[in-house]
Amino acid sequence: MHLNNPEFESRLPVPEVPLLLLILSLTLGLFFKQRNLSYPLYRCIFLVLGICCIIAASIGPLASLAHMDFTAHMLVHLLLGMLAPLLVVLASPLTLLLRTLKVEAARSLTKILRWKFFSILSNPIIASILNIGGLWILYTSTLYSAMRHNILLHMLVHIHVFLAGYLFTAAIIYMDPTPHRKSYFYRAMVLVITIAGHDFLAKYLYAHPPANVPVRQAEMGSMLMYYGGDIIDLLLITIFCFQWFKAARPRVNMNTDFY
Repeated sequence: MHLNNPEFESRLPVPEVPLLLLILSLTLGLFFKQRNLSYPLYRCIFLVLGICCIIAASIGPLASLAHMDFTAHMLVHLLLGMLAPLLVVLASPLTLLLRTLKVEAARSLTKILRWKFFSILSNPIIASILNIGGLWILYTSTLYSAMRHNILLHMLVHIHVFLAGYLFTAAIIYMDPTPHRKSYFYRAMVLVITIAGHDFLAKYLYAHPPANVPVRQAEMGSMLMYYGGDIIDLLLITIFCFQWFKAARPRVNMNTDFY
């Protein structure tokens, strides 16, 4: 069934609504209990804003318009694949989870995070391939056209876009405890290459629109992807550079004797 079908559009958000409402309810509950968990209020605000971005991109007027308009679809991409992951990473969700779980469960989760699988998955290069590589496959193959006809595929693509964006952002700026850390220089190189790959994809789509996408919509969507993506990337770069600066600045030895 095609996404342009009104019946399909009315049914599209239904599977996502209960999950999103549950996540939002838990987040709001956390908002009022953050003091008991020693969880900073600003991180709670980041989490709420991130969830709001996910909801705006998944249900409502923007989500419905994105099924028919490539420019609106690209705005959904920016919210779901870039801004929401950045906000959620800044909320340090793993830290919150470790503080919420009982001691034994938290220790078990810590052991799981040290597995080799997560070491590979959290490598910035692998995370970048899953993130940008997934977008190249989506827009330069028949996948974009197929997801407009299949509700399940549409949902799976959205899930991948968010998780890949979260994984990449978390691999660049370490807000949660990370047992598999990479150097700042290594992460900086991957970040530069990834931003270049994202911008190049935007330019490619400007000249080569996806199948069944009008030229004007492709041009507007590509421009939004390019300039909107750069704005969010600038926020990511600023946070990363600030972390690097804090880690590299000399520390004052309080035990130094003065003569």
